[in-house]
Amino acid sequence: MVTSAGRPGTAHPVLLVLLAVVSVQFGGALAATLLPLVGVVGSVALRLTLSTAMLWALVRPRVRGRSRADWAVVGLFSAALTCMNLAFYASLARLPIGVAVTIEFLGPLALAAALSRQARDALAVLAALTGVVLISEALTVPWAQLDLTGMLLAALAGACWAAYIVLSARTGARFEGLDGIAICLALGAAVTLPLGLVTAGADLWQPRAILTGLGIALLSSAIPYSLELLALRHLAAGTFGVLLSLEPAAALAGLLVLSQLLGPLQLLGMALVVVASIAVLGRRTGSTLSAAPDPSG
Repeated sequence: MVTSAGRPGTAHPVLLVLLAVVSVQFGGALAATLLPLVGVVGSVALRLTLSTAMLWALVRPRVRGRSRADWAVVGLFSAALTCMNLAFYASLARLPIGVAVTIEFLGPLALAAALSRQARDALAVLAALTGVVLISEALTVPWAQLDLTGMLLAALAGACWAAYIVLSARTGARFEGLDGIAICLALGAAVTLPLGLVTAGADLWQPRAILTGLGIALLSSAIPYSLELLALRHLAAGTFGVLLSLEPAAALAGLLVLSQLLGPLQLLGMALVVVASIAVLGRRTGSTLSAAPDPSG
């Protein structure tokens, strides 16, 4: 098998990305089990704090000598990441993970379609919106029984994900290697940890909460960032986009970890979003959009 660059071994980077996608979604499912223990803010605080500790132990990012413009960009990057995690975790407290991730995925999909300015990409977004309507059960369940707040939170997480993608490219242009994401996580942890201590109190330091937080930090940050960094050295951006489009299949993680079942129409809606995402992201020729994994899982 030959890669887009003409080198053998495509299966290897493809497998790495698939493992990263699975890792992120199981991290999200594990996060849903932490929410009853320490709440939304406490869960995000643990995830960002522990992820920061792991990444800084490996990266040791350069902090001195940064310009005001550098700090402004990475500060906005951190704000997008932190708000996205808060909104997504809040949606997990109300929605099955498969529903939350599918709605959230509209953010990067709409961004990619808007930047492409092609009619077929706009049609793909319409197909994805149809899929969201199906997975939300808006056609079969009375509106009074729908968790509109949870859906809006998932949509907000998607909007923040789109902002994260744009700011990720700008941060990458100013910070070498993983320095940008390491500083971004540290800023988010500095904001959320005091809030987590206020909202969760001593529960934040329970052994069960710490162990679950470590699992989330590994599955949602350390493992996928490392796997994707290795894979993107040999994988075309369009191929990465196709693999990233499989993320809405988080229903599998919800089923295995949380015993969450989705109905036939919801699964059809999820399939529509996946197919629409493949149609849009699979044609990306640059890495700005395609090479942007979900950092909220």
